[in-house]
Amino acid sequence: MVFIDEQRLHLGAEAEVWLGSWMGQSAIRKQRRNRSWRHPDLDDRLGRRRMIAEARLLVRLYRSGLNVPLLLDCDMYNQQLIMSQIQGKPLIDILNDSSISDETVRDILNNTGQSIRMLHRQAVVHGDLSTNNIIITPQNEAVLIDFGLARIEYETELFGIDLHVLFEILGASHPHRKNAIDAVLEGYSAYENAHGPAKNTPGGQPVGMQDVLDRFDLIRTRVRYHG
Repeated sequence: MVFIDEQRLHLGAEAEVWLGSWMGQSAIRKQRRNRSWRHPDLDDRLGRRRMIAEARLLVRLYRSGLNVPLLLDCDMYNQQLIMSQIQGKPLIDILNDSSISDETVRDILNNTGQSIRMLHRQAVVHGDLSTNNIIITPQNEAVLIDFGLARIEYETELFGIDLHVLFEILGASHPHRKNAIDAVLEGYSAYENAHGPAKNTPGGQPVGMQDVLDRFDLIRTRVRYHG
């Protein structure tokens, strides 16, 4: 694996992310970090298993036509993934940029909802739908990144939680963008209405759009009640 580090983009509990070049092209390297509180052998096994799962999901989603990074290389020994660099800005930066109109932001959030529904139609839960993990391209397309917590699921509750995580972040960190979650849900519904019900995946039928939205409303009500 030939990767030349240029700039560290993120340092998290599970991994650090670097911008650089791979075989002469701009790329991203995601390097898993050791967890010192685990037994080294267990930590190594878990790390490799999660890395392989993320790599497989990336390949599956890319082949399905979803806007995700292209997996370029997978180094099991050093526990790192090399992916294509997505040109654009994190959604958090877009939402915090006062020079971007609410109308443009609404279109972007609509596109974000469509990308999330495309993901869910593959029976995949993201697990960390934060505004840091959604890249907006110069064409205002929404690209989902960081699938370290993603997994294939068929339980309605988990897809509702996916949406609720984004809802909580939008409300807490971007309250000035009014009705942001509504724009996301409009896009989520619009994609399904335009393309019809999701096709079966190898594991079964993905959870339907309306079932996810109904569960999201239920989760939102539960949280508000207990809060």
